[in-house]
Amino acid sequence: MSATAPAPSPLPPPGVRYTSYAVLLVLGALVGAAGSLVQAAWFPGGLLLALLAVAGLFYGGLRATGTQVGVASAAAGWLVAVILLSLGRPEGDGVFGGGAGELLFLFGGMALAVMCATLPRLPRPAP
Repeated sequence: MSATAPAPSPLPPPGVRYTSYAVLLVLGALVGAAGSLVQAAWFPGGLLLALLAVAGLFYGGLRATGTQVGVASAAAGWLVAVILLSLGRPEGDGVFGGGAGELLFLFGGMALAVMCATLPRLPRPAP
């Protein structure tokens, strides 16, 4: 008798996956908006807290969906929120004031998204 590895269980139905991707997109936007405010308010502790939240969201997206698309959808929501908040308004108001903290939040978040997207995935447990 030969020992074979158990086959991974199939992915959830497409409707469930697409819903989870949409939820991760919205969560990414919320974490991006909250992180934009926190990282500037309590520098440097707020920056660490914001990057930890971003890392938790991206890794949670990977673990919840089992695919890199989960990380990508969370990262897309996060990036859209951060970019929109960094643009400012014609009157000159903006969330980001400019400086090292804002750049570290932007580039650190992008680096965390790439790291989480390239993590090895564990096989799904057999039922």
